[in-house]
Amino acid sequence: MRKLFDTVLALATAATATLAFAGTADARAADDWAGCPSGAVCIYPQNQDPARSPSNVYWAYGPHNLSNQSGWHWVLNNQTGGASAELCLNYGGTNCNYTIGAQKGVYADLGPVNSIKLNRP
Repeated sequence: MRKLFDTVLALATAATATLAFAGTADARAADDWAGCPSGAVCIYPQNQDPARSPSNVYWAYGPHNLSNQSGWHWVLNNQTGGASAELCLNYGGTNCNYTIGAQKGVYADLGPVNSIKLNRP
């Protein structure tokens, strides 16, 4: 029974990751990128594709709770020096299930995401 539960959990996690994150963007130079300032992490309005101007810009390391973010959004990590950002299912930057590397982006369904966490390199 335990093995069956572990298998079902692994399949559910993989399916969620596949459905939630449809694509990634390539690395960019350390300057403004689609309106996201160098050193920041930006979330763009729902269904804005391609990303043009962010609706949320985060500068400080640590967790940031999200509100009114549902549907598909570009999330660009334009931090420098190898700093990452994580999309987290719980508030307070916990239960993170997707990491965005420095100067990378992802087009993600933010419906299940309740916080974003900026990590020091």
